Amino acid sequence: MLSAQFRPWHIPLFLAKYGWLHVTRRPVLVHFEVTLRCNARCGFCDYWKTPSDARHDEVQSFADAARFFNPMMITFTGGEPLLRRDLEDLVAGVDAAVGLKYTTLITHGGMLTAERAVSLNRAGIHQFNISLDYLDGRHDQARAIPGLTARIMDTIPAMQAKGVSAIRFNTVIKDDNLGEMMPLVHRAAELGVGVNFSVYTDFKNGNATHRLGAAHLAELDAIIDELLAYKRRRRGVITSSDAYLESIPRWVRGQLAKPCESGIRTIHIDPVGHVKRCPDFPTDFHWREWTSYEPIKCDRCFYACRGEAQAPLRWSRVQDVFA
Repeated sequence: MLSAQFRPWHIPLFLAKYGWLHVTRRPVLVHFEVTLRCNARCGFCDYWKTPSDARHDEVQSFADAARFFNPMMITFTGGEPLLRRDLEDLVAGVDAAVGLKYTTLITHGGMLTAERAVSLNRAGIHQFNISLDYLDGRHDQARAIPGLTARIMDTIPAMQAKGVSAIRFNTVIKDDNLGEMMPLVHRAAELGVGVNFSVYTDFKNGNATHRLGAAHLAELDAIIDELLAYKRRRRGVITSSDAYLESIPRWVRGQLAKPCESGIRTIHIDPVGHVKRCPDFPTDFHWREWTSYEPIKCDRCFYACRGEAQAPLRWSRVQDVFA
């Protein structure tokens, strides 16, 4: 979904670039993992175990890689990207290297301030994605950051007051937060932000605690139906595509037969410039040695980066963009 910084006439340009990237088998979305360090302690992720001295090996620019791939969408992620004090320089370098693009930042929000958001927005970040899985203290506990939820709720209006309006919740659907989906949507609507959904996987470190299974299917089906009904009534709050949401119960049931196209439409570049097809796969080569990937028979995750990259371009997706 485009931010207010773009105009309707940008949409055909983005569609044309999407078509060119698809025909030339170049990634539509490039994730720049600017660091694997993190100051949260999420149970599903081991990035917090990355030693602090790993910062000495982190590259000082991703501009050449961005220029080489020339993607339509760019995400700065981690780890926690705000641990990079030079993040604005990294963003500005990539922004100057690529013409038409949409750039987002994924953060847990614990270090985000309105002032830093303005600085990053000026450097080239169009959209801020803040992780939020619960509306109460469970989110603080899950990230091991006391007061995190309240901080996020205070920071968003402060960002908006300074003109930063493209803000999304990144919400992971788990076994114990299914009842939080619609309350999160309603809170997002109240705040004037959006919600991107993804689905939990144990692929990162083997922690299956929150993985959805057969016992959750009835509730999951009902929640997905409710989310889709909400989208039909009011587009622009739930920013996940209809196709992705519809596919989540099928993935939980093991009914997705299509090979994963990670590495084709989306890639990850790690902090030292090496490419991996998926955030949870090992690296394969330096970006300068780029070799096109082929689809892989893997069904261990159904992250949004996979599901959205493979989602068909329906009219409902165009409606989402205009909304």
